Amino acid sequence: MDILIADVIGDVALVLIVASLFGALARKCGQPAVVGQILAGILLGPTLLGRLPGHLTGRLFPPAVLPPLTVLAQVAIVLFMFVVGYELDWRALRGRRRAAPLVAAAALLLPMLLGAGSVLADRSGFAALGEAHPSRSLVLFMAVALSITALPVLAAIVRERGMAGSTAGTTATMAAGIMDVAAWLVLAAILVGSVHKAGRPWPVTLVLISGFAAIMLLGVRPALRWWLGRRRAVLASQLPVALALALGSAWVTASLGLHPVFGGFLAGLAMPSLDGAPDAEVLRPMEQVGGLLLPLFFVVTGLSLNVGALDGSAFVLLGLFCVLASVGKLGPGYLASRAGGLPRRDSTAVAVLVNTRGLTELIALNVGLSAGLIDQQLFSVLVLMALIMTALTAPLLTLARVGTPPRATDLQPVPPSASATET
Repeated sequence: MDILIADVIGDVALVLIVASLFGALARKCGQPAVVGQILAGILLGPTLLGRLPGHLTGRLFPPAVLPPLTVLAQVAIVLFMFVVGYELDWRALRGRRRAAPLVAAAALLLPMLLGAGSVLADRSGFAALGEAHPSRSLVLFMAVALSITALPVLAAIVRERGMAGSTAGTTATMAAGIMDVAAWLVLAAILVGSVHKAGRPWPVTLVLISGFAAIMLLGVRPALRWWLGRRRAVLASQLPVALALALGSAWVTASLGLHPVFGGFLAGLAMPSLDGAPDAEVLRPMEQVGGLLLPLFFVVTGLSLNVGALDGSAFVLLGLFCVLASVGKLGPGYLASRAGGLPRRDSTAVAVLVNTRGLTELIALNVGLSAGLIDQQLFSVLVLMALIMTALTAPLLTLARVGTPPRATDLQPVPPSASATET
């Protein structure tokens, strides 16, 4: 046990150092830090380090340390999703142009159709990746995988390029929020219909999850608002309440057959805000703790990804996914923005921004992998697609001459409303 504890502590230190280094290098290249951190996780796994003499990946990350690292990584993702839910501000849609809802609908539905259609149109390609008999769950999951937009990374890019508060930045942020909520609901429905507790029919699971969501939003949220407003002398800090709410909600959703990330997101929606705005005493510590542990999630993802094991057919499918993902976001995003009254330049910026994937995509892919919806090889291809799409966002904005390219600033994922309200 002492050796295991020492190995886990050493691995955590190694991951934090390597992820920070690659994140800094990514920032110097004008990329979000999350791109460098994802790349660090991939390189620490069998893709690069595992190919060097001495089996370094196996020595540094022996099988016994993976469960503790996975638990820490899941805690980080739960806190991250709590922050995303806590920061969502649907009031920002009031008084705004109709562009955001139009962009959300167009840039969500077409990628979903393309993702689902790719499974049906290229059965041989999916069969080469271990999906010989594509199920309905796989078809629906591919619809989600190609439609997700990485809201926190998008918000960071908007902020760092000086687009915060602009028409394009605000529209893209709002549209991404709408799309991500819709995509998570679809993913939750897929899991309820395909993965449920033994001996419990999926309709029962659906009723239980719906009931828990109703209790959280209609019961827990107003109760917390009353309690925190009247008993501040007893609860000097809301942080322990928020942390317990996030972890407790994640435990409930996991027990009901859903991934813990759904519980974290639901807890963020249920946590009452302070005078209409998130409480900084809750938000900042949750962001900091989640952000500090997030590199563990990238490394756990990288350890399960081996690019060298992919053959030519996998890279052909990767190219197809990149094309479908881009076409499904860029075209509809631009046309919907124009239909919503935005000028050409702003429409171009919105279209490029909603094509950002990154962290949110990785979370969804890990949910699909752990639930058995996708195979290991397909998971690897989709991770590479997410990395490529995210890395292309900044160069495309520069090519379109939109915003000011960042210099040496930190492009960490940020809460969505921060970019929408910052002036």
